[in-house]
Amino acid sequence: MRVHFIGCGDAFGSGGRFNTCFHVTGDRTNLLIDCGASSLVALKRSNVALDDIGLILITHFHGDHFAGLPFFILNAQFSRRRTPLTIAGPAGLKVRFTQVMETLFENSSKTQQKFEINLIELQPGQQAAFGGTAVTPFEVVHGAGGGPFHAYRIESEGRIVTYSADTEWTEALVPAARHADLFICEAYTFETNVRNHLSYKTLVEHLPRIAPKRLVLTHMSDDMLARTGETPHIAAHDDLVIEI
Repeated sequence: MRVHFIGCGDAFGSGGRFNTCFHVTGDRTNLLIDCGASSLVALKRSNVALDDIGLILITHFHGDHFAGLPFFILNAQFSRRRTPLTIAGPAGLKVRFTQVMETLFENSSKTQQKFEINLIELQPGQQAAFGGTAVTPFEVVHGAGGGPFHAYRIESEGRIVTYSADTEWTEALVPAARHADLFICEAYTFETNVRNHLSYKTLVEHLPRIAPKRLVLTHMSDDMLARTGETPHIAAHDDLVIEI
């Protein structure tokens, strides 16, 4: 399997990075994790075959993780996509999807697409199957607005990929990422505690209990980006590719 970091930036474009969007592919796997506002531009820059993506997993409803969907959908409509697309995310996805479509492109939610769109709301702790891919959501902590908030444990083709999403430390990250082949985790700051976000220092304190095979840091602020040389772990950058 292959994970392509299409965008790994925070909400404020720290380091000039695109919003969160990870492309996970394999022999029978082709999905996106999150689709932030700038994701369509980043996907096209990376020459991704957009019509081959069958599943988009949304962790929460903040713009840097969710607001790229209208651009993705309208692009697919105008490029004459025919293959079905499944979008899965937390409770409230169906209402939020209509809202974001209407906010960015009025009347777009009423347009009859040439391809089928399936909206599926996921519940924490309940595994869902998408073809040969199993997805288990875990509830994480990222404030009051824009949620619910999900981390995802994705099992496909004998590999496990976990994404923390945006969150402060929560015990849910332990079962979500334990022994994962790849744990993609927010490290918003190096050691400063910021409410609703995770620092690298806090993550490292808990890492022995998680014991992932590989860790990649993402969603880094300017503070963390300035100190990535102080960590032995991989710091994501746009267009980074990890083979699992």
